[in-house]
Amino acid sequence: MKKHYLLTFIFVGLMALQLQSQTIDGFSKNSGSKQMDFEKQFKETVDFSRFRIHLEAITSEPHVAGTAANEKVKDYMVESMKKSGWEVNVYPYDLYLSKGPGESLIEIVTPIRQPLNQQENILTEDPYSSNPNLWKGWNAFSGSGDVTAEVVYANYGTKADFEKLKELGIDVKGKIVLARYGGNFRGYKAKFAEQYGAAGLIIFTDPADAGYMKGPVYPEGTYYDESSIQRGSLLTVDWTGDALTPFEPALPLDGKTKIKRLDPAEVEGLLTIPVTPIGYGAAKEIIGKMKGKAVPAGWQGGLPFTYRLEGGKELTVRLKVQQEKGMVRANNVVGTLKGELYPDEWIILGCHYDAWGFGSTDPNSGTAMLLSMAETMGKMAKDGKRPARSILIAHWDAEEHAVIGSTEWVEQFRDELGAKAVAYINLDAAVSGRNFGTASSPTLKKVIMESAKQVAYPDSAKTVYDVWAAGKPEPSIGNLGGGSDHIAFYMHVGIPSISGGASGPSLYHTNYDNLHFYEKFADPTFKMGGTVEQVIGIMALRLANAEIIPYEASRYSKDLATHFENSEKSVKAYDKNFNGFEKSKEAVTALKSSAEALDSKIASVLAGSQLDSKKIKAINKDLIALEKSFIDPKGMYYGNWYRSLYASTDPFSGYASWMLPGIQYEAEMKSSARLTEWDDRYSKAILDLKSKMDVLLKTL
Repeated sequence: MKKHYLLTFIFVGLMALQLQSQTIDGFSKNSGSKQMDFEKQFKETVDFSRFRIHLEAITSEPHVAGTAANEKVKDYMVESMKKSGWEVNVYPYDLYLSKGPGESLIEIVTPIRQPLNQQENILTEDPYSSNPNLWKGWNAFSGSGDVTAEVVYANYGTKADFEKLKELGIDVKGKIVLARYGGNFRGYKAKFAEQYGAAGLIIFTDPADAGYMKGPVYPEGTYYDESSIQRGSLLTVDWTGDALTPFEPALPLDGKTKIKRLDPAEVEGLLTIPVTPIGYGAAKEIIGKMKGKAVPAGWQGGLPFTYRLEGGKELTVRLKVQQEKGMVRANNVVGTLKGELYPDEWIILGCHYDAWGFGSTDPNSGTAMLLSMAETMGKMAKDGKRPARSILIAHWDAEEHAVIGSTEWVEQFRDELGAKAVAYINLDAAVSGRNFGTASSPTLKKVIMESAKQVAYPDSAKTVYDVWAAGKPEPSIGNLGGGSDHIAFYMHVGIPSISGGASGPSLYHTNYDNLHFYEKFADPTFKMGGTVEQVIGIMALRLANAEIIPYEASRYSKDLATHFENSEKSVKAYDKNFNGFEKSKEAVTALKSSAEALDSKIASVLAGSQLDSKKIKAINKDLIALEKSFIDPKGMYYGNWYRSLYASTDPFSGYASWMLPGIQYEAEMKSSARLTEWDDRYSKAILDLKSKMDVLLKTL
């Protein structure tokens, strides 16, 4: 106990010294002092016990999108936020989804008949593992079929892996492909398997990637046991969101506004072959009987025998999937705490709530934290401490099926969001461990770092920032890629976004992601929920209360210079005659001068005379428009829904971040045909951004 008080005393003393000299970006000296008091009250109001209460309430039962259990989670969130004083709206959509796993089986037919396990084992140590409402392993958007065929092993099932099979003379046509998780989005494994003529696909988690070769398996440790199965969607259309309504919200069929939907039969990206996942305990029964040539270097997994490319004619496997698809109702829950001065400027925080099972780490650790934050901010608002700008907390549905709920909401309010949204903060699985980290667009990197400096790291005399930076001058902040609800905000509309929180061990998309796992491995102290709430809450409040939105303009030029350097290396690797993106680099140099001048001028103005509210509003309107310079209506050649020239999800892996994606696509295709076009498009966008900054400099 004495140690705890000593740590608290040291931290409070350090914070007091810090506050005496600190100025806060976006605030004048007077308003900055008030903000520090605001933040102090916010931190003191956070009730660390509420995170656990909410997490237990919403993850006590499996709740897949479209189920009655997920409706109960929705109702709980609505009631909780209303009690906290938020204005709550539910936004319904009718989505084209798989209506559950349907019927499936996998069995070895020859040389022996052997059915294979498709669900996690019941464990005496884990009381949640016996829940009767848990489903077997399945992949949403699988095709339906019943096939018996020979087997081909395709490593991770990446584009390069299928090309390697072809190079080695291995024909997958009419075969069942066996591929391990990792390397790319599971939907692309299925897409490539179908393109190469496979009759079906079985995906498994290999012990070399996430099983016993990494460490002790669950329930002793945090790695996949032989029965653990990763579920997930397979949808790979050329846009994010509902498969039948690209660019348009999938509004309810019984609503007033009618939305034209595509015919599912005509949508590329909806699979026809059967696909299902298994654990490595089942996969070893197939792999151990394969008799073909040994795999090339890098393809060997962790099962205790040589991996083979083919099973041979003696080994046949039956794969059956019957999975119904159709319209499924999904609901987004969005709470609003209206801003006192600028209600039409929005800071949006979000996390999806649908899960593949219990979802205690992914996603609902983020959900529970946001519900607690709504209570904290609601209490402060009742005490007269209301933010200057509106804060929205959103709980998205059907994210697990292809980032759908958030995308439909963004498409529904696209123009309004473009004009009003200051930032989107994504908090998917945001309290799934004790390792704080983020990925971010350039302008929000500084504000999250500064916010992390204001919060104590649990059981430590250090701040969250200190632990995060780990002795480096600045912590590593990643680039935004695919896989979660920031996609539509950032890559379709151009809203500065950040995705992060505290990560940790994960039994990703398995039935074991439950409260027993959370309490034993993710955060046994249950202190990170309140800690992350404090960091993210301070960030949201700084964005909400700053007189001038605290974007860091100079980050654009710094990051762009790095991205163009990397892009040139990628192109020169296959085109020795390429001379570089000269127009774009000149534009970045010109931008650097304007961006640094803008940051300096804003700081100078805030340190000086008082700005009137009308002028502040005009300045912030122009700041909100900065990121839109990278939004190009023509979009990407691999899918024009992706409109950001700055960043995109990788269309081949589905998860990775593509910076300068127009160029990255050309490099991936080893093409030089459009490099001049992209140099023109990028230089134009960068000079447009510079022009906006120059106008702001004159306004200030």
